[in-house]
Amino acid sequence: MNDAARQKPPPGALYVDHVSHFVKDLDAAARVFERLGLRVTRTSVQEVEGKPAGASNRCVMLAEGYIEILSPTHATPVAKRMRALMKRYAGVHLVCFGTPDAAEEHQRLAAHGFEPQPLVSLARAVAGGTARFKVVRLAPKKMPEGRIQYVEHLTPELVWRDVNALRLQEVFVVAPKPADAAARWAEFAGLIPRPEKNGVRLETERGSILISKGAAPAIAGYSLSCRHPEELAARCKAQGMSVEKRGARYRVKLPPALGGTIAFG
Repeated sequence: MNDAARQKPPPGALYVDHVSHFVKDLDAAARVFERLGLRVTRTSVQEVEGKPAGASNRCVMLAEGYIEILSPTHATPVAKRMRALMKRYAGVHLVCFGTPDAAEEHQRLAAHGFEPQPLVSLARAVAGGTARFKVVRLAPKKMPEGRIQYVEHLTPELVWRDVNALRLQEVFVVAPKPADAAARWAEFAGLIPRPEKNGVRLETERGSILISKGAAPAIAGYSLSCRHPEELAARCKAQGMSVEKRGARYRVKLPPALGGTIAFG
């Protein structure tokens, strides 16, 4: 099975599909990853029904999932919401679950009082054609940690190209009351929370969410699995990033052009 074929979960399954850094300068943010030896896609403008959706992106495609660099463009409600989140802190503001059926997730979330916005048919031009997605978004205040949403990939073969040999493993979320936040995330995702020493974990069929205590609700970062973590750590140090070894994993504070923290091992 090729990389693209592995990205869409089977019926009844759920994946952690991607995380998104909200940034002011797409190219400056992309250069951070490129200097670490990672391939980054060219700029792509998101559209809804042939009109600008309000954001442009570049992506680091992974063997499992991907990292999105997203920048607000045009005067749309989406761009306005992004700019408001960016004022809180620099870093990751979006976590997206991959689903085989966005319409079903939309219906379930509505039944559970999450007040999802109308189902969005998102598209963006990429090499070889037009990538298409169905996206489920919520009213802004329903998930105070950031933009937490669902995506159904309709054309994964157009998205997973120039893949980097890394995997999106987990997402770090912080909240003043982790147990309460975990219960809400569990209802959103239809998952069973599991207490851990450092917080509460939600496991999907591929990837997990770890919610721990923090002063304010936020998405603190994410972890990647890789074959040669010591080499990636060396490249991070060479670029002047703060690198800390914790057990079998490295933790790196990303520069302001991206923001947030990554762990890998």
